[in-house]
Amino acid sequence: MTGLVLGISAYYHDSAAALVVDGAVAAAAQEERFSRKKHDARFPANAIRFCLDQANVRLHDVDYVVFYDKPLVKFERLLETYLSYAPKGLRSFVAAMPVWLKEKLFLKKTLKRELAALGDLKVKNLPPLLFTEHHQAHVASAFFASPFENAAVLCLDGVGEWATTSVWLGDGNTLTPQWEIDFPHSLGLLYSAFTYYTGFKVNSGEYKLMGLAPYGEPNYVDLIRDHLIDIKDDGTYRLDMAYFNYATGLTMTNRRFDKLFGGPPLRPEAQLTQREMDIARSIQVITEEVVMKLARTVRKELGTEALCLAGGVALNCVANGRLLKEEVFRNLWIQPAAGGAVGAALSVWHQYLEQPRRATAVDAMAGAYLGPRFSNEAITGYLDSVGARYQQMADAELMPALASLLAQENVVGWFQGRMESGRAPWVGVRS
Repeated sequence: MTGLVLGISAYYHDSAAALVVDGAVAAAAQEERFSRKKHDARFPANAIRFCLDQANVRLHDVDYVVFYDKPLVKFERLLETYLSYAPKGLRSFVAAMPVWLKEKLFLKKTLKRELAALGDLKVKNLPPLLFTEHHQAHVASAFFASPFENAAVLCLDGVGEWATTSVWLGDGNTLTPQWEIDFPHSLGLLYSAFTYYTGFKVNSGEYKLMGLAPYGEPNYVDLIRDHLIDIKDDGTYRLDMAYFNYATGLTMTNRRFDKLFGGPPLRPEAQLTQREMDIARSIQVITEEVVMKLARTVRKELGTEALCLAGGVALNCVANGRLLKEEVFRNLWIQPAAGGAVGAALSVWHQYLEQPRRATAVDAMAGAYLGPRFSNEAITGYLDSVGARYQQMADAELMPALASLLAQENVVGWFQGRMESGRAPWVGVRS
């Protein structure tokens, strides 16, 4: 069978598109690569055009389009959460419901309208539109792109429809769910709460919090364990929601959280102090503890030699480094770009269409270098069009000139090969 599957993620953060051709990831890119709007969440029209152009096809050639989320199930979670916390959360409910009732509940219609406009097609002539579960897309992006025929898959993120942490068993072209931890108990949202509290932006500043941790001391670890999270020996956990506001509020933390840590959240871009560094170190220690315990439990339960990691928390490279160093699993592979659009497309190819997997190299994601490339002619053409001053050099001349520029503390941009598909702070590895 030959086939084209277009995966889409959008309307939350970092919207993206990916094209799978006969089971191989041919192209993938986030919309921000083209719009130049950081974390662009809009419909990824430019990213889709790039993916189609890369494979030299048009939208009407695609066999299936798949979205990485199930909005009706997510809406169910929102309603149940608001009901369970009522009468709290009224302001958040009033703010959220008009958006859902006018737009998000009719996402299928919205997607078809956007796709029809992009492909210059009538809605009735569009490829079939499918939806995967959020964590299903994540784990598919990790396992199906890995070199392993059999592996455990651990997905850790903020929240999908309900799941925040899930464990799967990958075998050939199948992924079988084992168990999950559901919202509001979330390691990802716990980390994001501290991201917010230390003055960084949620869904983008988590890597800054991780980078801040080495400068601090773990002085708040016991406070976090005693009040915020109950971690069991097997790594499963529960949060004390009395300290958090994200379930039904407009912020991540509340006044009780502020009192526990001795003050309100740091204002964005405010001067960091040793206190924020110590807080960052402390939540990093907690995160690593949960990840390590969960990994050991998964190894014991499933008995596999290999582990694949997916989701936003799986981009915490310090925790990943510990997994690798302590050899909880013999083999480890991490999806380098979170992989919602990629995973949705791979899930349709292997699970919905039941197509066998190809023998893959160590990294079927190609280091996440799946975005556009530009020829010298295209680059010089653009530079000429904006009147830029530039000089072309042979390779032998380039390196000495580059060294000289860097020595003078100049900012240097380097372009070579294809762009990364999106954020990728940790490349997949195999021990």
